[in-house]
Amino acid sequence: MTESGIAAVVGHDVEVVSLAQVAERLGVPRTRISQMIKQGQLLGVREGERWSVPAAFLTDDGVVKGLPGTIQVLRDGGYSDAEILRWLFAHDESLPGAPIDALRSDRGREVKRRAQAMAF
Repeated sequence: MTESGIAAVVGHDVEVVSLAQVAERLGVPRTRISQMIKQGQLLGVREGERWSVPAAFLTDDGVVKGLPGTIQVLRDGGYSDAEILRWLFAHDESLPGAPIDALRSDRGREVKRRAQAMAF
């Protein structure tokens, strides 16, 4: 990614949090957040020495329901993390909104169906 981090992938209006902030919000060690990124339960972008995660991936209860499964389906379909991030934040009139908004509003089944269709 040539420009700076998440802004280069999804735009400047996406709020991001550091891994330390994610760990604090989820009540787990920072190393667990790094592991979650490697395992595809979360997506993050490295900005120099710092990793950032979109704040929209988190709720008061943890990671947005359906996000890890959606990430896995798209990774299995050959999509890069940057492509997955772009897709999650891209506006889709037919949803309406972005896939991440649909996941956050408990419309994950439709998002996962679309991810499966894209991946195969």
